Amino acid sequence: MWSVGDRLTDAAQSRRFQEVALPHLDAAYNLARWLSRNDDDAQDIVQEAYLRAFKSFAGFRGESGRPWLLAIVRNTCYTWLKQRRSAQLDVPYDDELDGNGSATEFFPDGHARDPAEIFAASEDRRLFDAALAGLPIEFREAVVLRDVEDMSYKEIATVTAAPIGTVMSRLSRGRRMLYAALTRMREGVSDGM
Repeated sequence: MWSVGDRLTDAAQSRRFQEVALPHLDAAYNLARWLSRNDDDAQDIVQEAYLRAFKSFAGFRGESGRPWLLAIVRNTCYTWLKQRRSAQLDVPYDDELDGNGSATEFFPDGHARDPAEIFAASEDRRLFDAALAGLPIEFREAVVLRDVEDMSYKEIATVTAAPIGTVMSRLSRGRRMLYAALTRMREGVSDGM
């Protein structure tokens, strides 16, 4: 039987959950979308992750809810992908579908720039999105969490349950792979002109 005190505690916990978790809804969706590569799946994943987070919120003792929540989103996404996609996770780049944009805006001066700068400066993100989507998932998540979500190495290590050195290595490798993919795409566009 519920008492008045239990209802007040539940209401307070619900308000606290909203304060801790709801500000990170966009980051949660963004991570789920990049990992699943599907908008509809990302919505379902985030909904499931928030339900899991709410159920386990009584055990939350951290200062920042963002790494805690994104770790739950990440784990939910991997579970979702295992359950729903027994086939290969990577979708090959299809030049017919994804190669219609111009890559020259990414490298107007011929020099490589940081992926975050490319992302921020681009008016047409389709080329960047295709290159990022083509990265293996562990590198894609490192790049997304650092360069898109602007998380610290420590926060990424918390989300991914990996040592900081591994995070740094994945990020470095992911950025190199992203640059190489963008370069190949740019050359493919240039060759086709």
